Amino acid sequence: MRYFFIALVCVPVVEIAVFLLAGKVFGIAETLIFIIGTGLIGGYLLKKQGFKAYKNVQEKLRLGQLPGDAILDGVCVLAGGVLLVLPGFLSDLAGAFILFPPTKKLIKRLLLQSMQRKLQKKNRITIIH
Repeated sequence: MRYFFIALVCVPVVEIAVFLLAGKVFGIAETLIFIIGTGLIGGYLLKKQGFKAYKNVQEKLRLGQLPGDAILDGVCVLAGGVLLVLPGFLSDLAGAFILFPPTKKLIKRLLLQSMQRKLQKKNRITIIH
């Protein structure tokens, strides 16, 4: 929780600094076009990939399978899309990183490992993959 509050303060400050630098280097209009463009792309990807992830979960459930991987995929799509929609260069980079298929695989694996560690500490739930 401590890191969340640090990020809550530091990330906007860094984003503003990068905005100012980009405005100086590329120009204000180009910077605004880039930010608006990535926001639109993020919204599009969030809608398209989010709907696909939702359908994937439904299909797994319909077939009587556990939708664990499909849910993790949906979490990645949601996080990446939201980060792309937020204005800022760093959030755009993070969102693109999360949505890029090879890195999405890595992030899903890290999320699964993190959840397994937390659940095994509590010794209540066994994860089957």
